[in-house]
Amino acid sequence: MKHSYTHTVNYYETDKMGITHHSNYVRFMEEARVDFLSSIGWPYDRLEKEGIISPVIAVECRFKSPSTFADKLEIEVGVSEFKGVKLKIEYIMRCGNKVVCEAKSEHCFVNSRGMPIRLQKEYPDFYSSLMEVAES
Repeated sequence: MKHSYTHTVNYYETDKMGITHHSNYVRFMEEARVDFLSSIGWPYDRLEKEGIISPVIAVECRFKSPSTFADKLEIEVGVSEFKGVKLKIEYIMRCGNKVVCEAKSEHCFVNSRGMPIRLQKEYPDFYSSLMEVAES
């Protein structure tokens, strides 16, 4: 399953050259991931209420073209891998027909004490939701 999220580049997200500063793309990924989770019925505030924390353990970005102030970035989000322990998400950011950035993030799941969670056993509904989108 692919999900689409739109981010409009703000002026403060650009640098002196007028292009989007590279550090902001990780923030855009986070926005898109949180929106994606909401779209499958698991908004991040629900995860936190359930006691699930999902830290980022790896990020990769490949910049293809610059974006600038007021550009509308369409961010396609999809699960590239989920086997119960780690969640890998891929992002393709486009401005019109132009690919701006291709990125990946990797996440694990821990409880409020920082201990790993066995999603399939402890949170079977969330596990099933992730398995469903990982397979589609």
